[in-house]
Amino acid sequence: MGTTLDEQRLFDEEGLRIEAGSLGRDSIERTAAGLDGVLSIDLGRRSRKVKQRGVLRAQSRARLDERISAISSYIDGDTHALVTSNGESIGNLRMDSFKVTEDRVSGSGLCCDYEIVYTQLKV
Repeated sequence: MGTTLDEQRLFDEEGLRIEAGSLGRDSIERTAAGLDGVLSIDLGRRSRKVKQRGVLRAQSRARLDERISAISSYIDGDTHALVTSNGESIGNLRMDSFKVTEDRVSGSGLCCDYEIVYTQLKV
């Protein structure tokens, strides 16, 4: 089983790295006349960034462009679920960016490095 996004196997496992950032918290701080200090109201956990890096491979330029286009279609504002090959599930992800960083010829076709940045909206 490979890594999937919304149950679609879009990624190669070679060089795949997923890094989940730390959870953030938000608060409001207010001052009041006549009081020394501030009032701090904790608003709870907020979103976190998740980065995915890896390599995509294809036999031809047309096939590589199809794979890139299929992944780019997930930059739609909806939330998605990423499941890794070892069964770890990360849900409520909004894909914010998909960047191809380097195209090159490799073996029997083409490959490219990529980076995806997600925001996990609800943890």
